[in-house]
Amino acid sequence: MALDYAAGCFGGAAGVLVGHPFDTVKVRLQIQSVDKPLYRGTYHCFQSIIRQESMLGLYKGIGSPMMGLTFINAIVFGVQGNAMRYLGRDTPANQFLAGASAGLIQCVICCPMELAKTRMQMQGTGEKKKSSRKLYKNSLDCLVRIYRREGIRGINRGMVTTVVRETPGFGIYFLAYDVLTRRLGCEPDDPYMIPKLLFAGGMSGIASWLSTYPVDVIKSRLQADGMGGVHQYNGIADCVRQSLKKEGWRVFTRGLTSTLLRAFPVNATTFASVTLFLMYMRQGDGSALQDCETRAVSVEPTSM
Repeated sequence: MALDYAAGCFGGAAGVLVGHPFDTVKVRLQIQSVDKPLYRGTYHCFQSIIRQESMLGLYKGIGSPMMGLTFINAIVFGVQGNAMRYLGRDTPANQFLAGASAGLIQCVICCPMELAKTRMQMQGTGEKKKSSRKLYKNSLDCLVRIYRREGIRGINRGMVTTVVRETPGFGIYFLAYDVLTRRLGCEPDDPYMIPKLLFAGGMSGIASWLSTYPVDVIKSRLQADGMGGVHQYNGIADCVRQSLKKEGWRVFTRGLTSTLLRAFPVNATTFASVTLFLMYMRQGDGSALQDCETRAVSVEPTSM
């Protein structure tokens, strides 16, 4: 259990490093004003951030997911493993239920973490590299300031949408991964096992995002709302109503390209890191690559 926990943390950290720039672009595109858009699309957003804020601009808010990574991994691995043992049989349906349970419980950490990440990513949007105007010093300072101003409720802004996204999202992620690894023939002695599992992990992340992405758009807008003290939305229903009225149904696909571009390498990188870590730590032990359907899946179908 401890080794799986360590492997998950290592793999999750690698996934965050690879995928965070795409996540920054996704959030910027999701939240930008339709009346005065700063970015024309995914590539233009990447280009603008690098030109105006340097490469480091793509990594704004990375401290928050890195800080929450250990706790999220512990929750996901613990809950998913215990749920599978309780359910008894390793079936696709049980993989979905176990994953959904893990997704639900880890929201306690995920929601405040993503709130800080979103606020940090939006900070300094469109400003020049040397701009000294900063509302938040770092992710921890962001959470502290929100707590002082809005209390516990402010720290948990977007919790309902996070639960609606994470619960089925993790379920679909575990289910898709289980189905793909079974179909591809994930066997310890298969010389192509690593590429197969990389493909399965990447595609599972994409499947999870496609199933929950509209909810993520609303979550991002609600969590970014209130920066600078101005609130635009009164709640989830009001956010959906205003977004549809101003931008139409396409608003729910805003930033989807960068999200899918991020989903595959993040989940593939995370999986490869977990697998290689276990192989290295368990040299000479045949259990290193067994039960790949349940061990290889790491933290985030989504953070994915």
